[in-house]
Amino acid sequence: MAEQSLKDKTAKGLFWGGLSNGIQQLLNLLFGIALARVLNSEDYGMIAMLTIFSSIAGSLQESGFTAALVNKKEVSHRDYNAVFWFSSGISLCLYFILFLCAPLIARFYDVPELTPLARYSFLGFFIASLGIAHSAYLFRHLMVKQKAMAAIIGLVISGSVGVTMALMGFAYWGIATQSIVYVATINLCYWKLSPWRPTLSFDFKPLKGMLSFSSKLLITNIFNQINNNLFSVILGKFYNEQTVGYYSQANKWNLMGHLLISSMVNGVAQPVFAQVGDERERQLRVFRKMLRFTAFVSFPAMLGLSLIAPQFIVIAITDKWMESAEMLQLLCIGGAFIPITLLYSNLVISKGKSNIFMWNTVALGVLQLAAMLLLHTYGIRTMILVYVIINISWLLVWHFFVWREIGLTLIQALKDILSFAFIAAGVMVATYYMTLGICNIYLLLMAKITIAATLYISIMWISRSVTFKESLQYLTKKKR
Repeated sequence: MAEQSLKDKTAKGLFWGGLSNGIQQLLNLLFGIALARVLNSEDYGMIAMLTIFSSIAGSLQESGFTAALVNKKEVSHRDYNAVFWFSSGISLCLYFILFLCAPLIARFYDVPELTPLARYSFLGFFIASLGIAHSAYLFRHLMVKQKAMAAIIGLVISGSVGVTMALMGFAYWGIATQSIVYVATINLCYWKLSPWRPTLSFDFKPLKGMLSFSSKLLITNIFNQINNNLFSVILGKFYNEQTVGYYSQANKWNLMGHLLISSMVNGVAQPVFAQVGDERERQLRVFRKMLRFTAFVSFPAMLGLSLIAPQFIVIAITDKWMESAEMLQLLCIGGAFIPITLLYSNLVISKGKSNIFMWNTVALGVLQLAAMLLLHTYGIRTMILVYVIINISWLLVWHFFVWREIGLTLIQALKDILSFAFIAAGVMVATYYMTLGICNIYLLLMAKITIAATLYISIMWISRSVTFKESLQYLTKKKR
């Protein structure tokens, strides 16, 4: 009964996570196309150069307490309240520090206009801190549907504001305002949808029990943000805001692709792993099932995006962004493996091994930084290629620790992952050659999508893939 209950909760979470993320990415797609048609690469580059600072500040304000609350066996009002007031207080202090440091950031990039933009855009991470405890409450209780509603409402309102400001000539100020409006709206929704409310009692004692776990996640999250924004900083320093803008645009579409899968899986992975944490065989069984599902979705989606990247970029945001297309193709290959890496890291966190998560991420970040600094003279495409290879190879390091925790052998993992990877790659290669004779860019895009989807689904059907069957059964059941 417990097994079935957990299975139903997981399936429900995956369904709502997939549905909501699909809607979110569709909204991101529509608003992203509208903004990219109005703005230019320099506008995106200005915002991208600041992202690393607000991201690191965001990690500091959250301090890993969300994961700590989710993995704690019993959570009380005092725990949520302590996290709320700590996050709010630390983020306010960080905002004032960054406010004063804004001229130094502008001097680092040699772009004076960044000073007022930084002081304005950094307001977003302070506003975000007011919803951290509420988000943790929804996450812990697997309230995926409620979080989905909040995200969709936030995207609609913020996207409308951003596009309106861009059309009115506010350029990069419109992108900055869009981010601020998004976090403000989503936090208001969290407060509305979550039954928990903070009280005026400043008791930070509950944080002590979480610090040993959360502090390691904090360091990890900071390095994650450094890793994710490494290119923007290096390109901003050694190249110019136009190059940063091209990369930012390519990376944005890559993120939209793999976040669709990652968010769907991550929305349920950690709570589910935590619930079966004391049963090694059961956890292995659950993990392998989620691994197969992730690979089944991730490889065709991301390799498919890589296949259609040139046509998609030109049709969606015009040929002024063509420089981004080749970057996007390379990034998508690495992006296909990111949801799998995140699934591995979620398992490690659920076992309480935040120290392993931390050192793994730190080591990867140092390796990437060293490689990028050595390669920046060879051009951005070489840098991206090496970056992708490093990230894919590091999956073997993650696997070692997962094997040690739940006994997942490399043969088992490769069996679960590579069958979907090879089929998806083969489908994309076949589709590429089958569509070589099509000259019309619109027909070419539609033909690639139709042929690739048909081939992949047909192979899944003929091979009687269990993952495909279970996904289909669940979707038809939801429809009925």
